[in-house]
Amino acid sequence: MNLKELSEILGLSQTTVSRALNGYPEVNAETRERVEAAARKHNYSPNRRATSLATGRSMTIGHVIPASTQHEMVNPIFGDFVAGAAGVYGEEGYDMLFSHVTDGDEERAYTDLKRKGTVDGVIVQGPKVNDARIEVLTRLGLPFVVHGRSSGAGQDYSWVDVNNRRSFKRATEFLLDLGHRRIALINGLEDMDFAQRRRAGYLEALAERGVTPDPALMRSAEMTEVYGHHETRDMLALSDPPTAILAASMISAIGVRRAIEEAGLTIGKDVSVITHDDELSYLRNGQDVPIFTATRSSVHQAGRVLAEMLLRRIEDPSVVPEQILLEAELVVGRSTGPAPTGD
Repeated sequence: MNLKELSEILGLSQTTVSRALNGYPEVNAETRERVEAAARKHNYSPNRRATSLATGRSMTIGHVIPASTQHEMVNPIFGDFVAGAAGVYGEEGYDMLFSHVTDGDEERAYTDLKRKGTVDGVIVQGPKVNDARIEVLTRLGLPFVVHGRSSGAGQDYSWVDVNNRRSFKRATEFLLDLGHRRIALINGLEDMDFAQRRRAGYLEALAERGVTPDPALMRSAEMTEVYGHHETRDMLALSDPPTAILAASMISAIGVRRAIEEAGLTIGKDVSVITHDDELSYLRNGQDVPIFTATRSSVHQAGRVLAEMLLRRIEDPSVVPEQILLEAELVVGRSTGPAPTGD
C-alpha cells in the first residue's frame, strides 16, 4: 500500500497522513492515532522519498568526518556512538549521511549540505576548546547538536557531555586516598575540550591535597594503544616513575597495561591504572569483575540522547537549546591498589 491509497481509505489528504505519521504538532492527537492505527492495520511503511516531498525534509541526518586521524572522533568509540544514534534515526524514519572532508574544510561541507538540502540536521563531535563549527552552523541556520562542549563558543547551543572535570578529579582523589603521589596523566589531544577538562580535574585534586604536579608525568596525544604503550614505557624508565596512571580511554589503557607487563611489573600492585572506558559494547572492561578501575559513561547512550535532541530541534528550530551534563560512574576493578611501600 502506498501513501495515496492509505489517504483514500482514511479520507484525508496525503499531506495530513504524512504529517500525522511524522509527529507534526499541528495534527491533533485523535487524527494521529487514527492514522497510525490504519497504517498498522494495512502494514503501511512510508516511502522515504514520498515522505520527504510531503514534509519538505530530506529525512537524513549528517555526520561530517575529518580525514585526518589526528582527531578524537576518528577511532573505535565513534562506532558505538553512531550505533546509539542510528537506533533513534531508524525508529523515526531517518537515514544517515557521512561526509568525509579534509581538516579545516568543514565549513564548506556544512554550507553545501545546507544549500542542497541534503540533511535536516547534523551532530557535531569532538569539539575543540575553540570550535568554529558551532558559529558556522548557527549562522547557516542548520539544526545541530554537539557531543561535548566548546568552552570558547559564544553562542548558546544544544549539547550532551560527560562531567569530565569531576570524573577525573574523583579518579585522582581515589588514587590519592590509596596513598599514591606520583600519579601520571595520559590524556587526549589537549586542544579538545574534554581533554582540557580532564586535566583540570586531575590538577585540582592534586592541588587540594598539596601535591605538586610533575610535567614529566603529564602526556597528551591522540588516544591510541601505541600512544598509551610508548608513554607508559618512557615514564616507567624515569628515575622516579609513577605508581599510578590515569588514562583518557580504554584504547590507550590497553597500551598502558602492555607496557607495565613488559616491564615485569604487576598492574594493580606495582602500578595502579584508572581509565575512562566509555562502556564500549565491543571492548568490554572484563565481565563479572572489571579489569580496569574506570570512570564509566556509555557513549552508545549518549548517541541516542543526542539523536533524540536533534530530532526535537528539527521538529521545532525555535525551541530553547538543551544542555545535558552526565555524571560518570567510578567502577572499581582489579587495576588499582595501595601505593607500593616507600612511595
